Amino acid sequence: MAKGSTFEQDVLKLVFNGLPISSVASSAGPTTLWAALHNADPSSGTGQNQNEIALTAYARVATTRSTNANGWYVSTSVSGPASVSPVTAMTFPQLTSSSTDTASFWSVGLSSSGAGKVLYSGALSPTIALGQNVTPIVTTGSSITES
Repeated sequence: MAKGSTFEQDVLKLVFNGLPISSVASSAGPTTLWAALHNADPSSGTGQNQNEIALTAYARVATTRSTNANGWYVSTSVSGPASVSPVTAMTFPQLTSSSTDTASFWSVGLSSSGAGKVLYSGALSPTIALGQNVTPIVTTGSSITES
């Protein structure tokens, strides 16, 4: 059964902004979420390291579970599925190894490295061609949809 559109927004605001859902859930939990890049959809894998890119100097990026400048924007439209996107672009470390790989998905999870739990994942828009001296950036145009 599907969630109501307002509740979809509430769930995203709880997870990404730390805002409680009245009479349903508290805001207790981590203050940091970790964004990762993937060359294929990680959602059916065993953790956040599923299909994660593996290039020299790559590391996950810490984000704040809030609505501040390092946080998250949750859509307010009630006409479609709720979505969340970064408030500002997320800049990953500059890569120092060559590659012909492309980051086509991203995820948000609970661990700075390793398997960790994937909370949400989605397709990147635009995708990121990876290679030496490339600084991957997830733009504010990339979003993850609640479904």
